[in-house]
Amino acid sequence: MPSLTSLLLASTVTLASAVPAMAEVAVVASIKPLHSLIAGVMDGVGTPDLIVDGAASPHVHALKPSKAQQLQDADVVFWIGHELEAFLEKPLETLPRENAVIVELLESDGLVRHSIRQDEAFEAHSHAHADEDKHADEDGHDHDHGDDHDHDHDGHDHDEHDHDEHAGGEPALDPHVWLDPENAKVFVAAIAATLAKADPDNAPAYAANAETMTGRLDALQAELAKELAPAAGKPFVVFHDAYQYFEKRFGLTAAGAITLSPETAPGAERVAEISGKIRSLDAVCIFSEPQFEPKLVTVVAEGSNARSGVLDPLGASLDNGPELYPTLLRNMAGAVSGCLLGGS
Repeated sequence: MPSLTSLLLASTVTLASAVPAMAEVAVVASIKPLHSLIAGVMDGVGTPDLIVDGAASPHVHALKPSKAQQLQDADVVFWIGHELEAFLEKPLETLPRENAVIVELLESDGLVRHSIRQDEAFEAHSHAHADEDKHADEDGHDHDHGDDHDHDHDGHDHDEHDHDEHAGGEPALDPHVWLDPENAKVFVAAIAATLAKADPDNAPAYAANAETMTGRLDALQAELAKELAPAAGKPFVVFHDAYQYFEKRFGLTAAGAITLSPETAPGAERVAEISGKIRSLDAVCIFSEPQFEPKLVTVVAEGSNARSGVLDPLGASLDNGPELYPTLLRNMAGAVSGCLLGGS
């Protein structure tokens, strides 16, 4: 008859074999929504580090020494791309770890991409390009990359790009890609594939987590589509043009933005023009953001009947972790439907 000790040892071995090993790779994410998706894929295995936390904006961010050290120690770094986190370009180019994997998710195959809109008053533009809501190879932004998008750090040089133009003189890509849940599913697949290569012992756990997350994202998209359907066609104005992925996925109508780029404050003439546009279109709502000074929103709303609301594309006040991303999109949907339908 086996001794109690041998039975306990056998049980311990069985349990150990059923539980994923803790990840030995150091993983870093640039922004909170991306960190949330990575945390979901790594659930039960490890926790990624985060560069841009709290209410900070990646558009105007300064890298703290503690965060620079996280990059220095990283085995895998996930970021959206130079169009969003320009402050990361030089640090990533100078990473000392020769085997560090840098994944620029804006280049993922199968991603829905839209060009940056070129005018703050873009109500006509948004309708003219409804067919942009397609995959990259259908809208002229196909990137010929492999299934994984790993880039050695010394191969990343984007000096030829600026904020308004992409290579070849074409309009730059709008980098706020995570606000379309279809793109979140693309990210989840790319994250799981990258981590499986970097940490093969935990590949089954990453794959299982990714499958679970994909199912949840499908359910989330259906839920939000139902909630936002009554708000279709009601014009609104946003602080900066960060939401076209969310708008086009759910059939919403943004009439314009106070500024296209939050790095540059609009002049008095532009503010007056947007104020006039709000009145002429009878815009229902004007949305500010927690990352930026809301004073401009108050100024452009003067003389109109527009209600005010807050849209947060980054989850400034949300707790980090796997639940941040679905909560972020639910909060945005609630803010839009509440303001446009008069419920807030």
